[in-house]
Amino acid sequence: MKETGSIFHPRFMIVLVVLATLILLVPAVGLNFGDPITSSTDQYYIDHSQVETGANNVVASIVFDYRGFDTLGEATVLFIAVLGVAMVFRRLYK
Repeated sequence: MKETGSIFHPRFMIVLVVLATLILLVPAVGLNFGDPITSSTDQYYIDHSQVETGANNVVASIVFDYRGFDTLGEATVLFIAVLGVAMVFRRLYK
């Protein structure tokens, strides 16, 4: 027999997720994303990236040379997440 007064009703859960998302995202509206604070590190990368890495693109030199291990870690986490989702879908549709 189906319970109609259950707290886990699908519509209630959808409304709860939407409200929680709004509560978390509304404070971000007031943040100022258009005025970044510059630092000495920014200027160092701009001045030395071509000489130290040999790359003409400053962004590519930062991502692949200065922060190579960080990028490798992010790619590993992304690969593991995709692999986990694929394993879940394989079990569901087998």
